[in-house]
Amino acid sequence: MSTTAADQEAPEDGRGGGAGGSGAGGDGGGAGRGADRRRRRRRVLRWSATVLSLVILGGAGAGYLYYRHLNANIKSDDLNLADAKDAAPETKANAAGQKPLNILLIGSDARNTAENQKLGGARDTFNGVPLADVQMLLHVSADRSNMSVVSMPRDTLLDIPKCTDPDTGKVYPALTREITNASLGRGGPGCTVATWEKLTDIHIDHFMMIDFAGVVSMADAIGGVPVCVDANVYSHTSDGKGSGLKLEKGTHEIKGKQALQWLRTRYGFEDDTDLARAKAQHMYMNSMVRQLRSEAKLSNPNSLRRLAEAATKAITVDDGLDSIKKMYDLATELQKVPTERITMTTMPNRYDTVQTGRVVPTDDAAKLFRLVREDIALDGKDTAKATASPSPTTPTDPAAADDEIAVQVHNGTYTDALGAARGRAAAVTQLLVGKGFARAVADTSPATSEKTTVIRYPSADLQGDAQRLAKVLGIPASQVKKSTDVSGVTLFVGADWRSGSAYKAPEQDDRTPESAQTMNAADTSQCMHVDPAYTW
Repeated sequence: MSTTAADQEAPEDGRGGGAGGSGAGGDGGGAGRGADRRRRRRRVLRWSATVLSLVILGGAGAGYLYYRHLNANIKSDDLNLADAKDAAPETKANAAGQKPLNILLIGSDARNTAENQKLGGARDTFNGVPLADVQMLLHVSADRSNMSVVSMPRDTLLDIPKCTDPDTGKVYPALTREITNASLGRGGPGCTVATWEKLTDIHIDHFMMIDFAGVVSMADAIGGVPVCVDANVYSHTSDGKGSGLKLEKGTHEIKGKQALQWLRTRYGFEDDTDLARAKAQHMYMNSMVRQLRSEAKLSNPNSLRRLAEAATKAITVDDGLDSIKKMYDLATELQKVPTERITMTTMPNRYDTVQTGRVVPTDDAAKLFRLVREDIALDGKDTAKATASPSPTTPTDPAAADDEIAVQVHNGTYTDALGAARGRAAAVTQLLVGKGFARAVADTSPATSEKTTVIRYPSADLQGDAQRLAKVLGIPASQVKKSTDVSGVTLFVGADWRSGSAYKAPEQDDRTPESAQTMNAADTSQCMHVDPAYTW
């Protein structure tokens, strides 16, 4: 249910903001104590502003501010609007008891206020259904040594689960091959979270959402973020499209409306696609993190106050982040990650063959999500860790007894070079029955092509069964996947298991796909390439 997080925290020392504790009858040190309080207040305010702004962009900070009006600024909403069976299971802690953090950052195009309408244009869309035009999954490793950010193009086609609006009770049915940014209008940000979990099988701990006006106010409060273009650019077309961004060649500190234009620019950067826009957003985000961490502009108390106000008013968060104290706790964790270990990526994709201008995830996207799910650093700099390697997620329901687990076995050994290995489904089914899986049956449909043997299951209540099957056969946990394409636990015998009774897992490739277009947050040399058609 949508709420406002008001009056949740009291001042740390238990006193209000009045004159108590410094009046007559004290020890005579009232003036000195007043000066100390002012110094403490400036110091707390300075750090609190850093925390709030950095949390929004996955940066870092320390300190918190127990002022009720700031808590009252924060809006909250439900984290996940899907049925429990459609949610990704919580990530299991490693041997040291550490868990990664997954936070979904959402940029809304809502025109629900006069300010948002002015910034967003399109009068006929005022107060219309909002779209999640910016979506970034921020993953913080369990040991807090690194951070990964995965952007999803807003034109991505995927499956959206059934979502229930927490305010009205309206149920939005599940959709297939729907554009991802439509998820926000199906009950709120919790449906966008549910959509990510359905696609990636990554449990999301929190979300943060910001709208047009929030971007402008944050950029103004920070005082400007440096960006670079390699030529003069004007994002404008003859038929009125474009963000309106107009910059000369070189590096500029942008803020306010110009910052929003940068983040929205599609026509003018590189190939004029949503992929180029994602790259520009990564550059802005990296630059903003560097600005805030350097604290070069965070020394003026009035500027800090404006930043704290702007940050708390700009965002909507889940109930787990609906107070300054909770944001502080999160920021404390984020602070541990060095800037040079923050890696920005874009979900690997290809153009859809049916819907023009839309994209779909590729096999590289599945690999990227696996790396995030298994807490493997995307910068390739993971060293041998003292703790155990990442464990599979903990199922919501434990596995049934082996002889009660229904398994369908499908022949997926077909390759263009070798064709299909005949009778493979029947042979592996017989193997499973011999191992105690009495309810295993062979699928008699034509063989398909699966490069790697995989176990798929449709819902969280069958995850334990699927993981048990994988353990018995020696199939890696990374090859156990949730999918609505199957109706029960299904073993697809792939081209890597064309014969024999023992499965030998292929050597795992944990390198980040080149198609993910990695960008390091510490890299200050990045400059957006301008499409020559949009120069002036």
